[in-house]
Amino acid sequence: MLLTFNRKPYFCSEIRLEDKSAYILEKVTLYKNSQVFDVKIQLASSKSESNRALIINALSGFKGDLQNLSSARDTQTMIRLLQSNEPIADVIDAGTTMRFLTAYFTATGQSKTMTGTARMCERPIGILVEALKTIGAEIDYLQKEGYPPLQIHGLSEQKSNEVTIRGDVSSQYISALVMIAPTLPQGLTIHLTGDLGSIPYIKMTLAQMKAFGVEAKAEWDKKVISVAPQSYAPTAYQIESDWSGASYWYSIVALATDEATKVELLGLKENSLQGDSAIVDIMTQLGVKSTFTKEGVLLTKIPAQASLNWDFTNCPDLAQTVAVTCVAKGIEATFTGIESLKIKETDRILALQNELRKFGGSLTEVVTNTEYKVAGSGFEFGSAPISIATYDDHRMAMAFAPLAMLTDVTIEEPHVVVKSYPSFWEDLKKVVQIEQQPK
Repeated sequence: MLLTFNRKPYFCSEIRLEDKSAYILEKVTLYKNSQVFDVKIQLASSKSESNRALIINALSGFKGDLQNLSSARDTQTMIRLLQSNEPIADVIDAGTTMRFLTAYFTATGQSKTMTGTARMCERPIGILVEALKTIGAEIDYLQKEGYPPLQIHGLSEQKSNEVTIRGDVSSQYISALVMIAPTLPQGLTIHLTGDLGSIPYIKMTLAQMKAFGVEAKAEWDKKVISVAPQSYAPTAYQIESDWSGASYWYSIVALATDEATKVELLGLKENSLQGDSAIVDIMTQLGVKSTFTKEGVLLTKIPAQASLNWDFTNCPDLAQTVAVTCVAKGIEATFTGIESLKIKETDRILALQNELRKFGGSLTEVVTNTEYKVAGSGFEFGSAPISIATYDDHRMAMAFAPLAMLTDVTIEEPHVVVKSYPSFWEDLKKVVQIEQQPK
């Protein structure tokens, strides 16, 4: 189910889609199936790895060989904009693309207008922009201070080789700076303040930079990352399958009622760069055993624990899937480290609260912006179909789809999955019957 975009340059508008009747589904209904036997899924490749590899390869002169790039819309948008000579760079709703390209266009001295959807222009970028200005960038806010759209004028002269930036808001700001650091005449030392969030994603960035010949020194205890002036060396680089996408299949196995349930996910590595590989440890507690094979990982059922306590600081994109799984299984949970969910594609905390309520669940803030309780109330699955709103958020659609192991469920605006996992509904047909309803 592919989407095509026919967009003129404009600021902070909604996504416009060409020929909606051909590509857009109003909703899909998934019919209950609790038995999943010997299913093999070739997962989509990681957009997190793909997007970093694309920036690094661009900084090495576009001479590398990137293999297994993600087909996700976010990654395809990155490719399109890296190849474009147009003065306006419209990232649509791709947050990573907005942040990485803001740094990339600055470091490469390009004049660009950065814009996106209405929601994108509500997502802050001031922390990154101010850090780039410290280095010497010339960037203007075109509407609201601290938010897109932006006018980038490039970097005429490096004014500083040190910046201080918060480490508790978005690791993508840090990754954006680290990737351009070796191309700066004086290199760059980044001082991080506050608690450090999503460290695995920063480590992923550093590992990919190393694959392209650049060494960075990270002193995590001192909260300092230093990168000397260096040149990226073009190389062949293989993108791993996506652990974020794997999480929905873990949830399917966790919620399936047949003890013989078995799913094999292809293309995953046990020692992954991706922070979302934490789903292995989380789902062990929720009733899923992971056995790594030469081809990927085999998922089978084991007894679940009665409760879960997890800090999602390093893997916030897993929170929705885990919340749905816990409520559906009647497992009480304590979540921390999910503050960043409020500034994602939607306010994911509010969206979760709204949709979990539809089958007796709750997500309650216990300590302001710090600790949340997840609980269910003995909802009788199968008594009536559940309809889930997705809030223009790909992860809302996919996180709630595994409920089809317990009841019929309707997912509204299912096309949102193209952002990260375009083949999700086709893959899901291997385990449930799906009725598609076009607009």
